[in-house]
Amino acid sequence: MEAVARLRNYPTSPRKMRLLADMIRGVDVEAALNMLKFSAKHPSVPLEKLLLSAVANWRVKNEGTDVAEANLYVKTIFVDGGRTLKRMNPAPQGRAYRLRKRSNHVTLFVDSRPAGEQTHKRVMESAGSSAKVAAK
Repeated sequence: MEAVARLRNYPTSPRKMRLLADMIRGVDVEAALNMLKFSAKHPSVPLEKLLLSAVANWRVKNEGTDVAEANLYVKTIFVDGGRTLKRMNPAPQGRAYRLRKRSNHVTLFVDSRPAGEQTHKRVMESAGSSAKVAAK
């Protein structure tokens, strides 16, 4: 059973947040947490908290199940644009330039993966390693 967590109106542009979202999509929760913990990008901190919140929500929905044995992964993550605050910056000769302070909404779903199922990334990594072995 999947669980969802949402982050609303986080004050960074959706484009910057999508870079991190694309990085953790379809990855196991443990690996995603490690990626976010050691990422240098500033939106990685709230995204890490959001992932931990989704895991906690999954734990509440599945009370009798152990999180370590469930093989949780990031099933779906998407970033939508939030509200945009419109401000003015002073410009030469009495003009003003428009400054758009963007925000975003992040929605993250985690789910338990069946034991025999592999992710696309794992399949690609194993295919790449076997191709390297065959080349030697």
